[in-house]
Amino acid sequence: MARPTIVPSGKEGYWSDEEIIVSKTDLKGKITYANDVFLRLADMSVEELIGQPHNVIRHPDMPRCIFKLLWDTLEQQKEIFAYVVNLGENGDHYWVFAHVTPSFDNNGNVVGYHSNRRKPSINQVAQIKELYSALKTEENKHSSPKKGIEASEKILIQMLQDKGISYEEFVLSI
Repeated sequence: MARPTIVPSGKEGYWSDEEIIVSKTDLKGKITYANDVFLRLADMSVEELIGQPHNVIRHPDMPRCIFKLLWDTLEQQKEIFAYVVNLGENGDHYWVFAHVTPSFDNNGNVVGYHSNRRKPSINQVAQIKELYSALKTEENKHSSPKKGIEASEKILIQMLQDKGISYEEFVLSI
């Protein structure tokens, strides 16, 4: 069943600095596990969430090039850190600082992905919002999502080159 279009409420969902959101997905990004904090912020039951693609909580303001970077990194069997704004079923948003890693079986094969997410500070969100706004604006200028992602990815790469740092160094420096 497709998720109905959720209209952002403009309200931020509350979660404490001590809480951690945890989820696991299969290789296609379908949720196989979600902890209580995730369920509460997504405003969904475990029955509604398990089996759904993780992008079921994607906020419309989130630049798609960040997710492309995330998937490209995971396909290389590497971990990634990223700031993400998510959208609950009730329309409330919540920012996370995500650490996503491949999950391996005993033979070293990737069998899924694991994500721990912490609450970023107000200052961290303010810094990343400016970049994400520019990336999303660029994506929206293009008629096809693919062209939009390519264009915003170029902006991100150029910004990192100008700073002389990697994406990971950038994210961890915020």
